[in-house]
Amino acid sequence: MTVFLTYILLGVSLAAPVGPVNAAQLNRGIKKGFFHAWVFGIGALSADILYMLLVFLGVSQLIENSFMQVFLWLFGFFVLMYSGFEGLKGAGEIYIDNRKDAGDSLFGSFSSGFIMSISNPLTVMFWLGIFGSVLAKTASESSVQDLIGYSAAIILGILLWDFAMALASSFARRFLHSKLLILISILSSVSMIGFGLYFGWHALIVLFF
Repeated sequence: MTVFLTYILLGVSLAAPVGPVNAAQLNRGIKKGFFHAWVFGIGALSADILYMLLVFLGVSQLIENSFMQVFLWLFGFFVLMYSGFEGLKGAGEIYIDNRKDAGDSLFGSFSSGFIMSISNPLTVMFWLGIFGSVLAKTASESSVQDLIGYSAAIILGILLWDFAMALASSFARRFLHSKLLILISILSSVSMIGFGLYFGWHALIVLFF
């Protein structure tokens, strides 16, 4: 049980650092409410699960290819820049309606979370790189059932963090002043643009240095 709880905490620690996915989830929750933010997190988690499956299938060597690294950095750059500027454009269109979540469909929130996570080079490099190395070490000491259990614990930890983020954004949407919500939305959008520029810079480094 102690080991299982350790892996749950690992999942929380993986999801908790401030990054483009967290910024986008917060932005989604402020604009559209709890369920949109939570489903956005589920979409991002689906991308994480896909990468975990790829690790189990042994494709982690792909990210060692420089062409693949450039592709990942550039893909993340374009997705984040687009999302960030779209967020800035819609920052002033926050309408607080506590009766129901408004706006796009929940599937739209799910697909946005999935695309945001699967296009994030840091996510790719963690799951296919770091997690692949951890898995290789753990596999030599544990059974297949243990590996599945540890992976499930990591997923549970990420789910707990996603739920907490959705609650936080919903709380902010319901209880903070509209002008403050607009400011938070602008800051989260600028954060996504900043991460996009960071990804673009890394693509240039791989290409020319």
